[in-house]
Amino acid sequence: MAGTGVRWATAGDVELAFETFGRPAGPPVLLIMGLAMQMLGWPQELCTDLARRGHHVIRYDNRDIGLSTHLDHLPAGDAAAVMRGDRSSVAYTIGDLALDAVRLMDALGLGRAHLVGASLGGAIAQTVALSHPHRVRSLTSIMASTGDRRVGTSTPRAMAAVLAPPARTREAAIARAVHIARVVGSTGFPFDEEAARDRAACAYDRGYDPAGVSRQLVALLTAPDRTARLRTLAVPSLVIHGDRDPLVSPDGGRATAAAIPGAELLLVEGMGHDLPRAVWPRLAERIAALVARAEAAPG
Repeated sequence: MAGTGVRWATAGDVELAFETFGRPAGPPVLLIMGLAMQMLGWPQELCTDLARRGHHVIRYDNRDIGLSTHLDHLPAGDAAAVMRGDRSSVAYTIGDLALDAVRLMDALGLGRAHLVGASLGGAIAQTVALSHPHRVRSLTSIMASTGDRRVGTSTPRAMAAVLAPPARTREAAIARAVHIARVVGSTGFPFDEEAARDRAACAYDRGYDPAGVSRQLVALLTAPDRTARLRTLAVPSLVIHGDRDPLVSPDGGRATAAAIPGAELLLVEGMGHDLPRAVWPRLAERIAALVARAEAAPG
């Protein structure tokens, strides 16, 4: 089941590139990807699997990535300065990224949707559920944390790979992306270097923008601790995390599930900070089950 092809929607002062799969009449599932990751981070096979299960699947590029608006008139984010307490380079917040998702829903005529977010996308999805609860039917948070800096920490090697200086050529950018994928990826599953290289090449050709990524990064670094607010959520929720995640340690996923009342927790053995092919059918099954439960719930 192929997607509709890329289209654009106006979301406030940005244009968001998106693609849909499945019947528009099906329960809408909005996929939100993470830091420096384009909508391609949601594999097409996973999207079509969810669509075959009857869902209307939407994946999109966040602002400053891929084919969506790049805020080139704004300075790059300075992560080092932010970690010293200087927030002058912060161009937008996690709340702004959450509002982008809501405005995309508005543009598509979706009153409520099932949100599925990975990494930074998980933090965005959580923020939508907290700030716009009437727009959320269910929440799936994947390889994300609560914003509490004491959990969901990174290993030094993973952090060094992600924060390494940006590449200046296409080939160097592809090599850098493959290296990051290897460092943060799933050690319990085979690493497909050719697939990683193909994804990196496609992402580079769609839109390479290190300054945009840096603006996303400082939005994440300045996001507040959501733990107390997550305890107030009243939405069917699923938390998925790899038990070998070196970028967002598994205690971040556990803390998220513990904070959200009634949340299910799926710890995937061998999974790191990625979505390995072998796990796609399981992810689709669990997301579909949550959607079905939420759709059957009163109200």
